[in-house]
Amino acid sequence: MTPRSRLALAAAFLFLAGDVAAQDLPRAVAERMAAEGLPRSALAYVVRRADDGREVASFQPGAAMAPASTLKLLTSAVALDRLGPAWRGATEMLVAGERRGDTLRGDLVLRGRADVDFDWVSLRRMLQRLRLQGVREIQGDLLLDRTYFQPPRTDIGVPPFDDAPEFRYNVIPDALMVGMNLVDLELVSDARTLRVASTPSIAGIAFEGRATLVDAPCDDWEDLWKTPRVRESGRRETVELTGPFPRDCAASTAIAMVDRDRYIEGLVRSLWRELGGAWRGRLREAPTPAGARHVAVHRSRPLGELLRDIDKRSDNPTARTMFLVLGAESQAGDAPTAARAERVVRDWLAAHRIDASGLVLENGSGLSRTERVSPALLAEVILAARAGPWAPEFASSLPIAAVDGGVRKRLVDSPAAGRARLKTGTLRDASALAGWVPAADGTLYVVVAIVNDTRAVKQVARPMLDAMVDWVARGMPRE
Repeated sequence: MTPRSRLALAAAFLFLAGDVAAQDLPRAVAERMAAEGLPRSALAYVVRRADDGREVASFQPGAAMAPASTLKLLTSAVALDRLGPAWRGATEMLVAGERRGDTLRGDLVLRGRADVDFDWVSLRRMLQRLRLQGVREIQGDLLLDRTYFQPPRTDIGVPPFDDAPEFRYNVIPDALMVGMNLVDLELVSDARTLRVASTPSIAGIAFEGRATLVDAPCDDWEDLWKTPRVRESGRRETVELTGPFPRDCAASTAIAMVDRDRYIEGLVRSLWRELGGAWRGRLREAPTPAGARHVAVHRSRPLGELLRDIDKRSDNPTARTMFLVLGAESQAGDAPTAARAERVVRDWLAAHRIDASGLVLENGSGLSRTERVSPALLAEVILAARAGPWAPEFASSLPIAAVDGGVRKRLVDSPAAGRARLKTGTLRDASALAGWVPAADGTLYVVVAIVNDTRAVKQVARPMLDAMVDWVARGMPRE
């Protein structure tokens, strides 16, 4: 036996022989933790029977842990119960002023009510409706009404969550978003040049490929990616794609590097011009004027469908939007929308007699360094959602082990494959799984397991969590 093997064996022995009984941790999980040098305190989990809620196994079930995206299950459950599966967000186009001939002597208004599906194609259709009504020239301004959320903009002055602020998962939503402020990019390189095509076309915004081409596999382009650089010159803005990029490579991505007001203004100018219209005004953020008249409305998919984005795709902007909608739709006074949303969540927990000790909420998505939840609380939420009137909608939003979502490549060789429904969560220093797992004898168990530690990178934590699920799927055999 090598010295390293002896050390690993000794660590495992000490780990299992501590003040916590060995049966509190499945042997496969305990051995993996010991081999990685993780303390017992890094793991918290609970297993409960789905039919009666009885706890059958646990370790630190009440510990307040960073849940990463498993917190989306709480937002999903409360949103379903409080809003119903048929709730839809909306974006409205209105006009304020009088029309004379083909000229609107007044302002064009876009009013947002948390429509996460509103994109540039939908905006073009609205503008086309205005043209079909006979308007060619707009003499006033474009007003953006974001007052559904208060404050209307929470992204201003907020530092990036991590080193990739340009990607969708980091977008901080407001009540009026167009395509989540994303621009689709096609990237094609040859031996010397990187060419870039962007969609949609935005007046005053250009994208340039200034990457350093390198000899690397095309599949590695994301690993080489560097945050683009923005260069401003007057009313023009150029987004420069820098950093290494493989030669002879084609790739696609979407980024949010353009200021969201400039994005909407440039988009409206481009689309209105394309439709044969003229607009000489400017963009302003303002409430909808009294007496404004509707031109068109766009509605999002129903909440029951949006939950599949929130939980299967782990869509942070959509989850954050729905958390804020809880506050916007409540009658909880004039507090900021996020504070009202937290009140709604806590009232829901209290109504279901769920102990909220240790719960810390920030944005409802788990994309946070401060949000905390215990495995016991999250298990209670899952049990309540399964017992509620919208249980089928909740269940259909959860990823299926070895099939789709965040677990599509996990637990492939486990009895849980194709049977367990599990929401994943991954952040720096945090990994988690939460959902339900059928055991070999047909008993269904609710399982929540969270690992928090600086050493718990996904390559380390995920095998531990998968071992936990596999243990439950095999009937939690005595070891």
